Amino acid sequence: MLYTEIPAQRPVTPLLDGIDHPQQLRQLAQSQLAQVADQLRQYILYAAGQSGGHFGANLGVIELTVALHYCFNTPNDRLIWDVGHQAYPHKVLTGRREQLTTIRAKNGLAAFPAREESEFDTFGVGHSSTAISAGLGMALARRYQQSACEVVAIVGDGAMTAGMAFEAMNDAVAHQADLIVILNDNDMSISCSTGGFAQHLAAIWEKGQLVNIDADGQAFIQSHPDWCYTSRLHKPATDAADNLFKAIGFDYFGPFDGHDVNQLVTVFEALKKRKGPRLIHIYTKKGKGFAPAEADQIKYHAVSRTNSAPVVAQATVAPKYSEVFGQWLCDQAEQDSRLLAITPAMCEGSGMMQFAKQYPDRYFDVAIAEQHAVTLAAGMACEGLKPVVAIYSTFLQRGYDQLVHDVALQNLDVTFGIDRAGLVGEDGPTHAGAYDYAYMRTVPNIVIMAPKDENECRQMLHTAYLYPGPAAVRYPRGNGLGVEIQQQMTAMEIGKAESVACFQAQHDEKITILAFGSRVSVAVTAAEQLAAALEVAVQVINMRFVKPLDTQLICSVAATTHLFVTVEEHAVMAGAGSAVNEFLAQAQIVKPILNLGLPDEFLPQASHAEMLKDCGLDAGGIQNAIHQAWLKLLQTV
Repeated sequence: MLYTEIPAQRPVTPLLDGIDHPQQLRQLAQSQLAQVADQLRQYILYAAGQSGGHFGANLGVIELTVALHYCFNTPNDRLIWDVGHQAYPHKVLTGRREQLTTIRAKNGLAAFPAREESEFDTFGVGHSSTAISAGLGMALARRYQQSACEVVAIVGDGAMTAGMAFEAMNDAVAHQADLIVILNDNDMSISCSTGGFAQHLAAIWEKGQLVNIDADGQAFIQSHPDWCYTSRLHKPATDAADNLFKAIGFDYFGPFDGHDVNQLVTVFEALKKRKGPRLIHIYTKKGKGFAPAEADQIKYHAVSRTNSAPVVAQATVAPKYSEVFGQWLCDQAEQDSRLLAITPAMCEGSGMMQFAKQYPDRYFDVAIAEQHAVTLAAGMACEGLKPVVAIYSTFLQRGYDQLVHDVALQNLDVTFGIDRAGLVGEDGPTHAGAYDYAYMRTVPNIVIMAPKDENECRQMLHTAYLYPGPAAVRYPRGNGLGVEIQQQMTAMEIGKAESVACFQAQHDEKITILAFGSRVSVAVTAAEQLAAALEVAVQVINMRFVKPLDTQLICSVAATTHLFVTVEEHAVMAGAGSAVNEFLAQAQIVKPILNLGLPDEFLPQASHAEMLKDCGLDAGGIQNAIHQAWLKLLQTV
């Protein structure tokens, strides 16, 4: 069935409603599976409309998920979903059907597979390209334990572009591990798949042959069915393209229609009769069964709730920080032909669409390959160009060695635009940018900046670009504060903070708040309330730079400060506040200090506002924490 609307009412799904465990699915006749798949698709459409969340990828794996749980004895057999964008049908079939409308909400289901949530979630995910490594680990462990089971890793073609996936495949062959890899080829990750691997997959399709498997598990060659030839829009393949998977040492089967549930069942049942590393290549379509998503797969990668409260109209809507970055990138490129821009498969998310269109010869989407992205930039910088790497905080973690060894050690001129810094709300702990201050500030040569608003973000990006070495600007997800953005780009003095507010300055006793990035504006709000309530002077300093700190300003205010407070949307441990503590200790400035930030734990998903409130990092929480600290300080005097 092809659907055109997201249902507002829960659809009638009698077959699906009878499945609270995959064993109940396995009791059905194979002839009923297509009907189960159709009801599952209807339910996913409804649930996604209620909760929002990842959309297209889940619709694309409906038939695959049904076939997997029908053929494999889960949870004893292990299914490992790479990334997890496509795990909603899996959650429905494993006892979480009626909870799916709570996904990504506070106290609801996790956005991705999570081991603590279900025994069917064999491996926690969120970052891509980990499934084959994890699956291989499970397969080798079970071999060692002499406890046989099937291990199946489901990996998208986008995730297969990462080097980690190929490292795992190489090792699987070395061990002749009993591992099944399902390559879910939809020609997409979030953006369109790019690079030599995508071209290789296209070549396999165009070759005109299908490697099939008979009921006894024996391979045979046949012509592609007609549907294969119209699936791709790539250039025709050349004779040079054979089969990378077979060359590595995997048994290769496919490509098969990933929306033909009966064919998938036949293939999986036959495949279980073979051993060793096996790869099944299937073709699916993101958004399958929902006409708008099939027509625009990028737009429907994820959707918002259809029943959200209406937004009050505003005269102006503040731009997203990613849009501020994208506009700056175009403006800076217009001024300097040396600028080249790099993204690891995050063109849309990082706000680079206009740059890619305007400067195609200066735009490099390297696919899901963060390590490569960072070292690629290093190589460009060696040749006198000025590369800009647009990357999410959580994904830069994957390129940390390259940041240290290839960029900072050589003091190369690379600018990092670090998006999604701090908490990211509904995507949960896998995507939180909670550690970038900590993992960057210990590295020599690098400059680290955090803007208080969107205009400062633009000016900091310009400052970072002009700095003749590695420099990073980390900014949050979502919209700015609505301040006016100055089109004129003006470089800031490196390492200089600014005092943005001082309330009740006439009082002798003073609290000084050193605020970083997104917490500056709420710190000002908290400070005004504190000053009035405590009858004490409260000064707020926008620190701007995590490295180098404005130590001169800290020293100048220390003489009149009775309590220092640091506030950041980052882990307290080893964060910006820790940097302040280290300086005060080194300078032998003995002052009470309160560090506010994210606690030493992985925080479950909720809305961004709910998470900030729970952490005490909204204005009320900051005010309360400082209030209590001040009263405690007075008791010790």
